[in-house]
Amino acid sequence: MRVYNKEEARERINWLARAGREFVFIINYAQTQAYIKEVCDIDSDELLVSFPHFSNVPPGLRPSALPLEWRAVVPDRAAYGRSIQLVKRNIRAGNSYLTNLTCKMPVTTNIGLRELFLRSEARYRCWLRDRFVCFSPETFVTIDGGTISSFPMKGTCDASLPDAEATLMANAKEAAEHATIVDLIRNDLSQVADEVRVSRYRYVDWLHTSHGPLLQTSSEITGELTPHYRQHLGNLLFKLLPAGSITGAPKPMTMQIISEAEGYDRGFYTGIMGHYAAGRVDSAVMIRFVDQEDGLLYYKAGGGITAYSNDDDEYQEVIQKVYVPIH
Repeated sequence: MRVYNKEEARERINWLARAGREFVFIINYAQTQAYIKEVCDIDSDELLVSFPHFSNVPPGLRPSALPLEWRAVVPDRAAYGRSIQLVKRNIRAGNSYLTNLTCKMPVTTNIGLRELFLRSEARYRCWLRDRFVCFSPETFVTIDGGTISSFPMKGTCDASLPDAEATLMANAKEAAEHATIVDLIRNDLSQVADEVRVSRYRYVDWLHTSHGPLLQTSSEITGELTPHYRQHLGNLLFKLLPAGSITGAPKPMTMQIISEAEGYDRGFYTGIMGHYAAGRVDSAVMIRFVDQEDGLLYYKAGGGITAYSNDDDEYQEVIQKVYVPIH
């Protein structure tokens, strides 16, 4: 598949949307690479996607019944702790209020990336041959007519714990992290829309995984697109990127902190993927992600660090997120 640079991707998306073409787009975290494919040209041996309103999975294509084997090498506790402390020093210095710190972990499995795609269950799924598989629960933005909505997801806990939902909602760190992201996304949407408002605040979703159920909190923020951005979808997407929920606030300085603290290239992890048809957009943040690099597999995961963060809790949250949504 052709890889577009940022300017090429922006113009391609603008043109396709104005021409009323149906297409799929995938943009990396750094916004330096993008795959954009008209639906009529997608080769299912190269790219598979399954979104709420679109799927190109061939009818009758089924996964094998082979029992899943899944092993991950969790990050070194001391090394991850040093990354957390670097982030916290910047927070204390006033350089960031919230930083989404991630890492990559080697994983081994007895099935391939395409098979992981077919066997996973998630709101948004994507497989790109010899590159990655993503099974994301997090919506980035939806557009329906002139209304744009975003659904930042922040706050996670083990659903099997006693009083899990009440504990999650009462957690001061999780509440502060969520409030910061909602404020950031409101500001982001205000760049492209008027009448921006929080339609739903901090509601709870259940996620079923190979390790058991998780609870995650999300909010819904909506606005009415300005005339310019109704006609320039590519401009709109790149105006909002990278997603606030996987960077932090304020974005520019926090991204510099992320680069120093993580020490690896996120690639398409924490980028976005989406589908356009007939004036409607549905897109997702690319979290819950397995990358293939030089024949080896890596799971990429992370969480938000705030002034309230407990280092042990943050380490456990990363480990908790290393799952495939197969149950």
